[in-house]
Amino acid sequence: MRRLLPPAPPEPAPLRLLGQFVDWTIVVLGAALVVIVFVNVVMHQLDLDIAWTTEFGEFVMVWTAFLGAAAAARRRGHMAITELRDHATGGAGRGLRLAIEATVAGMLVLLLWYGAAIVGASWGNILTVLDWPMAWQYMALPVGAAIALVYVLRDLVVLARGGDLVDAPEDVS
Repeated sequence: MRRLLPPAPPEPAPLRLLGQFVDWTIVVLGAALVVIVFVNVVMHQLDLDIAWTTEFGEFVMVWTAFLGAAAAARRRGHMAITELRDHATGGAGRGLRLAIEATVAGMLVLLLWYGAAIVGASWGNILTVLDWPMAWQYMALPVGAAIALVYVLRDLVVLARGGDLVDAPEDVS
């Protein structure tokens, strides 16, 4: 079953389990969205409609985006301009890499903090058709940021201890 998911870098068991949970959640959400949208298209052809498809689709897309960002952070897969970092060597290179990871961690803390504030302020707002609190949709921001922060802090600790970051093995299957 693991071959269905993209490879991840070597990591301790708790981080691996968290990452696999995130990956499989993304797969399940994506599959649910595909099925529901397909069924709704068929229903449209029969002049019928599933009223909650749009709201549910937005909900799933928001969660998929933020969990996907965390999954990419786990694999160090976010787009980056690396020319300066790649040319910096020795202590300067390590210092630059530490500064980059610390800056990313700081941004994730801000996203977590403000995302939690948005969630806290939105419990009284209800999705029109699904009748769910909007806070559940907004919760994707602090949850995704928190999970991404775990992986960024992992990298920061490895670098601070003088280690090198090992990339995920290439999938050659």
